[in-house]
Amino acid sequence: MKKAVTYSVLSAFLLLAGCGGGNTGETKGKEGEAAKETKPVEKATEPVTLYMYDVQVFTDDDFKRLITDPVKKKYPHITVERLNKQNNAIDNVIATKQQLDLVTLWHGGMPAQNLLDYLEDMTPLIQTHKFDLNRFDPKALDAVRKVSNGGLFGIPYNVNFNALYYNKDIFDKFGVAYPKDGMTWDETIELAKKLTRNEGGVQYKGLDPDGHVRMMFPLSLNLVDPKTSTANINANDLLKRVFEMGKAINDIPGNAQQGSFLNVFPKDRTIAMLATSNFTSFFRDALGLNWDMAQYPSYKDRPNVYGMYDLHVMAVPKTSKHKDDAFKVVEVLMSDDVQMESVKVTGRVSPLKDQKLKDNFGADQAGLKGKNIQAIFKSKPADAPEFSRFYTDANAVVLAEYKELLAGKKDVNSALRDAEEKINQAIKAKLGK
Repeated sequence: MKKAVTYSVLSAFLLLAGCGGGNTGETKGKEGEAAKETKPVEKATEPVTLYMYDVQVFTDDDFKRLITDPVKKKYPHITVERLNKQNNAIDNVIATKQQLDLVTLWHGGMPAQNLLDYLEDMTPLIQTHKFDLNRFDPKALDAVRKVSNGGLFGIPYNVNFNALYYNKDIFDKFGVAYPKDGMTWDETIELAKKLTRNEGGVQYKGLDPDGHVRMMFPLSLNLVDPKTSTANINANDLLKRVFEMGKAINDIPGNAQQGSFLNVFPKDRTIAMLATSNFTSFFRDALGLNWDMAQYPSYKDRPNVYGMYDLHVMAVPKTSKHKDDAFKVVEVLMSDDVQMESVKVTGRVSPLKDQKLKDNFGADQAGLKGKNIQAIFKSKPADAPEFSRFYTDANAVVLAEYKELLAGKKDVNSALRDAEEKINQAIKAKLGK
């Protein structure tokens, strides 16, 4: 989230002055006066208000901390406001030609967003502003390029991480040792069996894997072939592995997965382990929650791999009439100072390579004091696939079939077969075939 470079008219003016009339030290009298009179005059910077649509949501505090305040400090003429999203979806913003200068997105959703024809390659802006891409993790940029038609539709400012969060009180209650870094999924499931109990009328669950998607990401699974626009469900056994593992977790007696964990883990406090992504922000108000984290579980054949390059990006749309000012906002967000603020205070992982950003993760979050923070960085993200524009539609089908599997209405093979058939039907319908 990173290093901004300022290219003002003033610096150009000073450069010209240094190369001009003062190079011999002999310009005097009227010639010197004439030289002064021909110097370019700096133009006043006109105030501009930019509008951002945060598909990838910023909280009010984070928007102020990471965007509006630092932008106003460096560029007083720029004001950044968010478009009202109430009954105002991004496709409506485009269709009604509302002013749109910045958009935050999940990178995997960019192929579908590109159908709205507002994204464009930001390489010309990057070159004009001499924005240093060498500061970034190259695999993060590669992940964005895969969904940008070879260009770069956006700049990543956050890398989602994964961790195994656990409630220490539940482990203590049942006399079970806490999870360790480096565990496999099989070891984690065995541990969950020891913690799934009904005690005093309260059902404790050993493990919530946060649905099929989190388990799917480390396998870099592509649900739809982006070149053929056909389902990629049964081309290999990857999704089968996910479905079988999800069912094994669900079939631990008393451990059935039942929707959102957002209240259950931090508030109801009946889940012993939660394997999911950036979740630390939800603990800010969970007073008294006795928790810690361990390294995210790995597949045996993919040790120390979690999730994938799962990125939030900021884009400057082709429709913006203030692209240079909008890119200045990107520069500020990706500056060293703002990225350090982001990792320290908001719990985001930076896509920049600077080790100090990892070392300072969560440093200013009181709730993270004494936690096993470095467990986050013991795993690496898997490579992100080239997402199809039909990924969201395909994943909705896969989710429905996954629920049928967990409910015992279908076996794994039937669920996968039906998923592939339904995905292909949905794609053909969208393509009008």
